[in-house]
Amino acid sequence: MFNFNVFFSRIMGIDAIRRQSIVSLIWQIAFTFIAFFSTIYFAHTLGASVLGGYFLFVTYYSIISIFTDGGFGGAAIKRISEGEEQDAYFSAFVVLRLLFVIVIVFVLIAFRRYFVDFNEAGLFIWLPLALIVSLLFGSVSSGIAGCGKMGIHATGNFVNDVSRILIQVIMVILGYGAGGLAGGFAAGMIIGGILELRFLDLNLVRFGWRHIKSLSTFSFWSFLTSGGFMVFAHADTVVIGYYLSNADIGIYQIALRIVAMATFTTFALRSTLWPKVSHWGKIGEIKLIEESLSRAFSYSFILAVPVLVGGILLGDRLLYFLYGAEFVRGYMTLVILLIVQIVNIFQFFFNSYLSALDHIKDSFKVTMIAATANIALNLILIPLIGLEGAAVATLFTMILNAILARHLLSRIMTIFVERDVLLNILKASALMVLFVGTYRLYIPLSNIWLTLVPVVFGGVLYGISLLKFDLKIHNELKGIIIQMNLPWPDWL
Repeated sequence: MFNFNVFFSRIMGIDAIRRQSIVSLIWQIAFTFIAFFSTIYFAHTLGASVLGGYFLFVTYYSIISIFTDGGFGGAAIKRISEGEEQDAYFSAFVVLRLLFVIVIVFVLIAFRRYFVDFNEAGLFIWLPLALIVSLLFGSVSSGIAGCGKMGIHATGNFVNDVSRILIQVIMVILGYGAGGLAGGFAAGMIIGGILELRFLDLNLVRFGWRHIKSLSTFSFWSFLTSGGFMVFAHADTVVIGYYLSNADIGIYQIALRIVAMATFTTFALRSTLWPKVSHWGKIGEIKLIEESLSRAFSYSFILAVPVLVGGILLGDRLLYFLYGAEFVRGYMTLVILLIVQIVNIFQFFFNSYLSALDHIKDSFKVTMIAATANIALNLILIPLIGLEGAAVATLFTMILNAILARHLLSRIMTIFVERDVLLNILKASALMVLFVGTYRLYIPLSNIWLTLVPVVFGGVLYGISLLKFDLKIHNELKGIIIQMNLPWPDWL
């Protein structure tokens, strides 16, 4: 009979980084699949144009959030993670964020008449409301992350995301369209924030000017760096909306959401490792930092590589059957963005480690150079070649970002990739390509079920092959499974 207490105690027996990474990964996988199926429903129910309007709302919210956070979120996590005067730094952060939110909301209301499309679609009112709600969720989430409670942090984000989707589905069923999607977006943050608040050990206390000054020293560069990252994440959507249409935004964003399948491990590891690397940097444990980066590369490639080759082989049919005929013209964009995710593994971790090691200024310089190039390329390529231009712009500037960030990080620590692991991933992927390619050559993909067969069996073949090829990954996974008192197949 299953004993939850024994199962939980065994999970807690796993070392902190692995345990928190596993929790983050599980929630990443669960959310991505929930989001995957909900987006299919929204695409068929609302169409690309309405969906594109909601994605534009999310884009505006994300860009404006840079200013309501002001870089102090990252600064608070950094200072709290260092373990000194945690309550004072947290309190200073909450007060500063409150002031920023008040100012930005008043500015938005004052300039409301300039948001013509948003006003007509009934979406504008949700922008200030979402920003106000983010005050709770963002403050509590940063405090939890700074304390190193990444399992709780990941769970809170998962509850936020799933609650949002559930409410959005209900609102769409009730006929609220894009407004229902925006309302669900805000409601999810309320629910996630309340959950994380239960586990927050930090208290609001009196703080001094020196706490604000210490946060400001880090936050200035964090703010500028976050702005650069927002360019990478959203400049393409804004430029597509200007030159093309909301339907094009919807098609482009659907491609991005499929690409998210390749980022499970990357984001799960980053959220877990950042406070750890910050602490190791503080006490001079460079060797641990170097090893963690190498393993982070390996575990990120495990998913990114097979998703890339699978998307190339099956992406066109999956877009057709899952989302509809109007989304098929996003196939080449999807392929380019899948390649982007391979490069993104490098630039993402390089910049994360730079900021965690208190070299936020270096990360800013790299990001702003690449962000400037990204804007220029989007403005040039999107009018010329449409959606593919946005993807190509992201690819070239991501490569530039990775090269520059690696150069700076290599001055601080030794960077290396586990070549044996990478080779084994490529070998397992080659077997999957052989199976999927042969299947598609001889069997016409005339319906969704025939299309899903190579997806499922190709994934199983890849997973088994990788465990057979790579003893290190095999033993690590087996050890974790056995430690949780779960069965491990003898034939593996």
